[in-house]
Amino acid sequence: MPAFDWPGLMRLGLGRLGLRPEQFWALTPIELIVLAGLDDQPAPCLRSRLEELALAFPDATSAPLEGEK
Repeated sequence: MPAFDWPGLMRLGLGRLGLRPEQFWALTPIELIVLAGLDDQPAPCLRSRLEELALAFPDATSAPLEGEK
C-alpha cells in the first residue's frame, strides 16, 4: 500500500488554500478535494478572494437598522 502524502496535503491545505491548521485538520478528505478543485469543479471562493471582492464592491451605506446606532 502506498504511503499517504501528508506533507503534500499539508502544503495544499496550509499553503495553497491558506487554511489555518485547525481548519485543515477539521476537514474530511472529500472537503479537502472539493476545496482544492480536484473534483472537476471550480474551487469555492476562499476568504482572501472574498475580502478582495468586498473591497472592490463595498456594500452601499444606508440608514441604520432599527435598534442600531
